[in-house]
Amino acid sequence: MTQTPTDRTPAQGQARAHFTVPAQHPMVTVLGSGDSLLRVIEKAFPAADIHVRGNEISAVGDAAEVAIVQRLFDQMMLVLRTGQPMTEDAVERSIAMLRASGNGDGDGQETPAEVLTQNILSSRGRTIRPKTLNQKRYVDAIDKHTIVFGIGPAGTGKTYLAMAKAVQALQSKQVNRIILTRPAVEAGERLGFLPGTLYEKIDPYLRPLYDALHDMLDPDSIPRLMAAGTIEVAPLAYMRGRTLNDAFIILDEAQNTSPEQMKMFLTRLGFDSKIVITGDVTQVDLPSGTKSGLRQVQDILEGLDDVHFSRLTSQDVVRHKLVGRIVDAYEKYDSTHGTENGSRKGGRGRAAGHSAL
Repeated sequence: MTQTPTDRTPAQGQARAHFTVPAQHPMVTVLGSGDSLLRVIEKAFPAADIHVRGNEISAVGDAAEVAIVQRLFDQMMLVLRTGQPMTEDAVERSIAMLRASGNGDGDGQETPAEVLTQNILSSRGRTIRPKTLNQKRYVDAIDKHTIVFGIGPAGTGKTYLAMAKAVQALQSKQVNRIILTRPAVEAGERLGFLPGTLYEKIDPYLRPLYDALHDMLDPDSIPRLMAAGTIEVAPLAYMRGRTLNDAFIILDEAQNTSPEQMKMFLTRLGFDSKIVITGDVTQVDLPSGTKSGLRQVQDILEGLDDVHFSRLTSQDVVRHKLVGRIVDAYEKYDSTHGTENGSRKGGRGRAAGHSAL
């Protein structure tokens, strides 16, 4: 796409951008079914006039905005050339990345095309990829560091992407086993009141990990891998006293660990292993007066060599768009009312920052 002066006498700071879609790419892949992608772009750039004629696209408007439109179509073509389709969500996230970069908020050189075309794992007819810049940096950090913390709100892909990297590492024989663990902490209920055996009481806390595994592996192979010890899913308490060698280890819901449990878990690290710890410090279900190990560990290990903290935000939520807005609304409420997750800081009842969710 080349940027040229407008045909009419442009207002100061205005410009025209022109883009020709190569013949091998049907216009529907660029504009979307029923022009759905074009409408997303037009909504994002209301002050720019965007016109389509045949396989020619032009944009006229503020020079800075037109420059982003130009870069957007260039990035979309790079994605389409890989055979991956563009979606409305991908276009919206691409625009956000380009705006952040243009405003000086982006501190790296990654482009939307680099983020959206990075394949982590292909399984059962689908490919798992990062969808945001922070997700890509999180995935890259897992490759580069021995211990990685993924901290952020619900729906940012912290656990799912870590699971994908674990399965990738197992399949490429970088590790011999995967160990998945969670603290069995109740969110308002008590294990003792639940029916069934100890395993049946604990199983619901581990169910999200099983669900992710079923997305990434042949379901028929999972019982066999678990029976062989190649994949282990267990409560955090089962890690005590062990040394975990040649393994990819994921601690999920780490905000519900005590400082003692966090130290215990981190010191399980053995040779040729990798640890990923995920959690959301705004949703803590520990008893009143118990400090979250995930909160404390940031003060202790920040800056330590080969330990990395990846922080995701509401902008990285890949669930329904409303989830990101809900996260922002809660943060705004807590900031305005001097609370943490709806509870008075230092107040009675649930400890500060503890959630009833």
